[in-house]
Amino acid sequence: MKAHTKETQAKMTPEKSLETLKEGNKRFQENFKVDRDLLDQVKDTSTGQYPFATILSCIDSRVSSELIFDQGIGDIFSVRIAGNFVNTDILGSMEFACKLAGTSLIVVLGHTSCGAVKGACDNAKLGNLTAMLEKITPAVKAVKEPEDVNRRNSSNIEFVNEVAKKNVMMTIDRILAESQVLAGMQEDGSIKIIGGMYDIKTGEVAFYE
Repeated sequence: MKAHTKETQAKMTPEKSLETLKEGNKRFQENFKVDRDLLDQVKDTSTGQYPFATILSCIDSRVSSELIFDQGIGDIFSVRIAGNFVNTDILGSMEFACKLAGTSLIVVLGHTSCGAVKGACDNAKLGNLTAMLEKITPAVKAVKEPEDVNRRNSSNIEFVNEVAKKNVMMTIDRILAESQVLAGMQEDGSIKIIGGMYDIKTGEVAFYE
């Protein structure tokens, strides 16, 4: 498979881009990868890149977007930070990716058993990690069940995963509230911003459309 060109990128509507990721994730689950020469794609992209999607995910070593969506060199912009939240720098990167580089889809991708989310649930304190985890605290507070404080921690994996899902949705809300560029592009249909959750046990991505 060849790397995307300006012409093929232009054909990747938000809907087509999402379908491409879904198909790639299905191949990943079935351990059936597309035959691609990555070194050939390096050559293809040496004079330019034309990715079709931007994926914001966690730094977790088990959640590599290129692998779980079976994509190659030059196919996606991959933004990674523990807890998959946004700040000014990440928003600027996404604006570049969509407005200037042509991607038509943004996926905010959380994952089950997220360590950053667990840390936020436990109100962990450690150096610069403390301030980082505070970015996820609003999602912890937004999940109302269970009310029992003794079950609102990392030992309750169902609670952790609900917080991870809420964090994805609140991150999308922040993107739309804090980036006029991306909000405008979604409003006019040139991009689509959706959430997803990767299951570390099965390899499946569930999309929130």
